[in-house]
Amino acid sequence: MATDKIKLSVIKRDLTGRKVKKLRREGVLPGNIYGKDVKSLAVQVPAKDFKAAFDQAGETGIIELKVDKETKARPALIHNVHLHPVTDELLHVDFHQVDLTKKVTVDIPIELTGEAPGVNKGGVLVQVLDEIEVEALPTDLPDKFVLDVSTLEEIGQGLTLKDIKVDAAKVKLVTENPEEIVVQIEEPAKEEEKPVEAAPAEGEAAAEAETAPAEGEAEKEGEKKEEEKPADKPKPEPKKEK
Repeated sequence: MATDKIKLSVIKRDLTGRKVKKLRREGVLPGNIYGKDVKSLAVQVPAKDFKAAFDQAGETGIIELKVDKETKARPALIHNVHLHPVTDELLHVDFHQVDLTKKVTVDIPIELTGEAPGVNKGGVLVQVLDEIEVEALPTDLPDKFVLDVSTLEEIGQGLTLKDIKVDAAKVKLVTENPEEIVVQIEEPAKEEEKPVEAAPAEGEAAAEAETAPAEGEAEKEGEKKEEEKPADKPKPEPKKEK
């Protein structure tokens, strides 16, 4: 958790919808401030200033937002940072304004440390959960949880949520199952073999050849059927009137 106060100045935003592309071209990041009992406010901030603050605070550190013409800073958490799927360009950010005296629920990342001996025995280290939701006062939120995997010696061993060290007096894990697996040693995946279609036996191939008519025979059969068709009867001539 960041101890130094991180300050960020933002201004109210007039451009909305597709018009925000103009802001991005100018190096400005569009955003919104929201929160419980807080009227949503569209804002904008220089992208380079936001990056510097985000590098320090992440999504768990409190930022003091200074909105233009407002005398009091707003405590907020960075939330929902939207990036371009190809270029990773910053597209939009939400600032969750919080009350420092009331608890919030936030997803905290889980980081693995150490080396698992089970990997040297042919196992694969698989992280099942990479974050966990917690409830705490905004100033008590941890930056991350760290799990040491050096105790995982055999395939099949793992660590669960109850293995995470938490200051229970300040932070509560929001989970219904403390036995949920966070990381474990698994057997390497086996490649599936594609089934090979068996070739027909010689006898079957010969039988198929016998039952299938030759090209010449098929043509003769068709000609024969044409010959067997009865000829069309001549239509009677119409009677002449006397």
